[in-house]
Order: sequence, then C-alpha cells, then structure tokens
Amino acid sequence: MSTTALGPALAKKRVLICVGSGGVGKTTVAATLALRAAVDGRSSLVCTIDPAKRLANSLGLSALGNAETRVPASALEPLGVTARASLHAMMLDMKQTWDDLITRVAPPEQREKILANRFYQSLSTALAGSQEYIAMEKVWELRRKGQYELVVLDTPPTAHALDFLDAPNRVLDFLDNEAAKWLLAPALKAGKFGLSLFNRSGYVLRALSKFTGTEMLQELSSFMLSLSGMNEGFRERARGVRALLEDTTTGFVLVTSPHSERMDEAIHFNTLLRQHRMEVVALVVNRVHPLPTEAMWQAASTLTPNRRAKVEETLRELQILAEQDRRGIAQLQAACPGIPLIQVPRFGLDVHDITSLWQTGRFLLGDDAF
Repeated sequence: MSTTALGPALAKKRVLICVGSGGVGKTTVAATLALRAAVDGRSSLVCTIDPAKRLANSLGLSALGNAETRVPASALEPLGVTARASLHAMMLDMKQTWDDLITRVAPPEQREKILANRFYQSLSTALAGSQEYIAMEKVWELRRKGQYELVVLDTPPTAHALDFLDAPNRVLDFLDNEAAKWLLAPALKAGKFGLSLFNRSGYVLRALSKFTGTEMLQELSSFMLSLSGMNEGFRERARGVRALLEDTTTGFVLVTSPHSERMDEAIHFNTLLRQHRMEVVALVVNRVHPLPTEAMWQAASTLTPNRRAKVEETLRELQILAEQDRRGIAQLQAACPGIPLIQVPRFGLDVHDITSLWQTGRFLLGDDAF
C-alpha cells in the first residue's frame, strides 16, 4: 500500500503531468506511474516525447510511435506481478500530431493546402509553445474520448516554464491577433491575389516584405485565409486544453534532480503552477546520492591496506555528495511548503528495463525509502 502522496493521485486523478527541466528523469517517472496504475487496476496510457528506445525496450516494446501501443502482459513477467488493467504507451511525434489535428478539424477542401503551407510547417515545429500546446491538446483529446482511466504525460523539456503553462493562451492570442488581421486584411478579403496587389501599393507590407520576403507574407496570408473559417473550432479546443490544466482531476508531478540549478528551476516552476491555480501533487527529487552504509565502511576495513585506502576515499566522496544533496533538498522543501517531497536514489545503472522501472516505483510510492 502506498505511503506517499502519489498513491492517492494514481487512484483518483485522470491526468498526471510530469513537468520539470530536461534531463531529470521525467520520462522514467511518467512511465513508472502509468505502470503502477495499471498493476493497481486502472487502465493507463503514458505519452512521452523522448525518442530514446530505452523506454520502449523497458516496456517490452520494440519501438514507440504516434499511436497508442499496448504493453504485452509478458513484459511484466520479470516482476512476478500481473497488471489488473491495460497499459499503453506512445511517443508523440509533434509534427504528426499537429497534422492529425488539422486533418480532424479542417474542411476537406482546405486540408492539403494547410498541410503544405510553409508558414504552418514552421508554426507546427518552431513556434514558442507549439510543442507544449500540441502535447496537451493530445491529452485533452484522449481525456475526452475516455478510453483510459489515467493518462500520464511526459512533457517536452523546456528552459522556460511559461512555454508550457501559457501554451493555450499563445494559441488563443495568435488566433485573436488583431495586428496580424489588420495587416493582412486586404489579402484576406481579396483572396489569392490580394496580397501581391496590396504589396505593390501598401507601405506597411512593402516594409515588412524587406524583412520577411514577399513569398513568406504570401504564405502567411494563405495560411490565415485557410484558417479563418476554423478559428472558433481551434478556440474551443484551446479553451478545453486550458480548462484541463486547471481541472481538479488533473495533477502535476514536479520532477527535479538534487543539483542546485535544477532545484532553483523546480522552485520557480512550483511558484508558477500555484499562481496558475494548478495542483502539484508531489515534488520528486530523482537521482539522490544515498549515504554510504555502515556495512560499506565495515567491508572496506577488511580489505588490504592499498585497496582499503581507495575504497574509503570513494566512500568519503560519496558521503560529501550525499550531504550536499541533503542540504539542497532541505532548502527545496523549505521553498515549497506544503508540497509532498519524494526522494528516488541514484541507481548504479540507468533505468533501462521493466525491473528498474518497478524499482523506481517502489520509491515513488513509498514501498522503499532511504
């Protein structure tokens, strides 16, 4: 039975979003939570953006793609447990997910024009917040279908927390951008040839074309013209995504490592989440150095003098690292009052198979502690 805050979250939440800096183990935590939920009897899906094959391999899959793939029961055999509900996994292809959204929302006569538009291709891959938005849009779509009792999202790595939290607002702002509509109004009204005519006579667009190029403005005009009839549909979905982020059935798992820079980012992220009225169910500090045990020191004392000196030096170095981690974690806890903090130790090897995922879960759920 779980003794940490993640137990109730796995039992009651419909969406868990793992957030934090890149390289702190969000993918591992997300996969582990979905695995534990399935074993405990809730049908679960983990959506990851990590293209590394080790996650697929650890779940008993040869690869992950942009479609949900069921994890076979045989993958859990090394654990000696049986999942009481289904476990699925997918790796979000951001460009493909945007294309799928356009295919669902756009009228048939507009789809190919939009998909081939160079401005759309830039929007779907490079616009700040577009990756974060489409990841949440996918979760909203899955949540609306209701096929899974729990969806766990491994968010894209971001240096700026607001890219994720403000992603729905960025989409709404883009759709409601009055300046863009004003600049492109003649083209939108005149249709296909409007921009080229206006560019010859309009001072503002002539000036803009020096910086962006006439061709790019034509692409932008064509994109907005194609999109204009779907704006309300996009607005409705963006509002749905924003509502999902604030829903009481959605929880955030803030993942960090014990390095000072990463913990500072976690503190900032926690502040922003609270300001946005979003629930942080747990703060996970991953890869914490454990203190050397008494048994390790005792074993070192039985070695030959040369070997004993080297082993004891290594143990002293580990002790220094562990004490540094302990002080940093105490500061992190003080800066995030009221947020349950869970520590996961640094393992000897990277998490690469179902057994190490399960081991991670034992710390996340409080079965093991250190």
